Amino acid sequence: MTMQNKSKLSEIMKLAWQFIKRNGYSLRDALRCAWANIRLKAKMLNGIVRFYFTKVDGTVREAFGTLNNRIMPTAEGENKRKHNDTIQVYYDTERMEYRSFKKANLKF
Repeated sequence: MTMQNKSKLSEIMKLAWQFIKRNGYSLRDALRCAWANIRLKAKMLNGIVRFYFTKVDGTVREAFGTLNNRIMPTAEGENKRKHNDTIQVYYDTERMEYRSFKKANLKF
């Protein structure tokens, strides 16, 4: 197994255990959600992706987002936000601004 695969599997397991501890997911659901988050992030690095997540108020939101540097505007100034492992930040191509969602709320 290559070092890159070990790193990806480690990231998936850490994310899955986070879902179990913080959100009460079963191991099966936690692994499914972790894999969905990893796949979504990989797709967003390559282009614009349509995905769904549950908002805090319980409604489901359809989003079109990307993490591709050619599509996103360049960030001006410093990023003063603290890193948060439970949140996925993305660039919303419909609203033309940065948005985020809780990784545990991704619909898969």
